[in-house]
Amino acid sequence: MAVSDQPVILLTGVNGQVGFELARSLQGIGRVVAPDRRALDLCAPDQIRRIVRELEPALIVNPAAYTAVDNAESDGATAHKLNADAPGVFAAEAKRLGAALVHYSTDYVFDGAKNGPYVEDDQANPQSIYGESKLAGERAVAESGCAHLIFRTSWLYGKRGKNFLLTMLRLAGEREELSVVADQYGAPTWAKTVATLTSYVLAQATRGTQGDCEDWWRVHSGVYHLTASGQTSWHEFAETIFELADLQRKPLIRRIAAASYAAAARRPANSVLSNDKLADAFGVRAPNWRDALELCLQEF
Repeated sequence: MAVSDQPVILLTGVNGQVGFELARSLQGIGRVVAPDRRALDLCAPDQIRRIVRELEPALIVNPAAYTAVDNAESDGATAHKLNADAPGVFAAEAKRLGAALVHYSTDYVFDGAKNGPYVEDDQANPQSIYGESKLAGERAVAESGCAHLIFRTSWLYGKRGKNFLLTMLRLAGEREELSVVADQYGAPTWAKTVATLTSYVLAQATRGTQGDCEDWWRVHSGVYHLTASGQTSWHEFAETIFELADLQRKPLIRRIAAASYAAAARRPANSVLSNDKLADAFGVRAPNWRDALELCLQEF
């Protein structure tokens, strides 16, 4: 197939954790066009429309987001532009073009009060501006009527950006003792896992004739949870990082309650998401969080 015959994939957030990995994993599916924030300002709806109409992509993949959870409490307008308004514009443009949209959301759409893993149909009840903005983005995509997949993930980490793994590795060289929250639970999820499974799912959509693809999107459009398997606490996650990493020294990690950790935004006590719908629909299941962490650390 000639390069010109490949479907165009518009990818946002190429310098972010998931976007960086997607730029690599999507290569076998289409021709990836990934403008950075200088070329595509997601706070500028007219610019989004212009880029989409120039490229006429068959697929838009949008991992870009405002992820500074605490800052969002005092900068809600920007969080809403990036997390709600921009996905809505992409969705409207996808609908107009007959394209499909993949969008990423978060465990923060839930309040964390459930006893057990959240499923996709559980009642959303965000407790932070960040969570509210991400839920608004989900709804804008769904209400647009475009073909779409919304992947909710949680506790993302990787070799890039700001994340818990990189923070712990940095602090290990600076401190002899750390205090880490022990009463919040979730599934630490490697950005590469998210990108790999996204590409696997999209490969299913691109097989067959155009009619087959349209039927596939009609059947599968919706919200799916996509996280690592298993669950842990932030404290155990930190302990496991230091156990598996090749470090010259390992600090003592003390358990603390979330209530004693000063933060502007409220975090869900339970961020565990069930991946059963993803497995049933696409035949994929993410590796256990500990196994994925070990693989990630081997890349350092």
